[in-house]
Amino acid sequence: MLNPSELLKQKCHPTEAGLNDKALPEFLAAVPGWDLQDGKIQRKFSFKNFYETIGFVNAVAFIANREDHHPDLEVGYNRCVVKFNTHSVNGGKGGISENDFICAAKINALSN
Repeated sequence: MLNPSELLKQKCHPTEAGLNDKALPEFLAAVPGWDLQDGKIQRKFSFKNFYETIGFVNAVAFIANREDHHPDLEVGYNRCVVKFNTHSVNGGKGGISENDFICAAKINALSN
């Protein structure tokens, strides 16, 4: 079983290699709260107010820039949905890679 702390120690790297369907459940189990939807992993985060939401968005932006792996964000007053996939996988068609889970683990660490 994949340990979430292993993902926290890793750094994203350019890749065209996606994860196969057999590996996805193990990786999803390592990032509680995330699920697979429409070819992306995603998680909804809820907050008390807009200020906390934007603080979280700024922290996600910091992680994304440091890892050079950027999510799609849906931001509202007291919520943020974070979605990851890797555009270079599948010959440029997109898919799920280990990079998506590395970032998901680091974002989960923000809420602990």
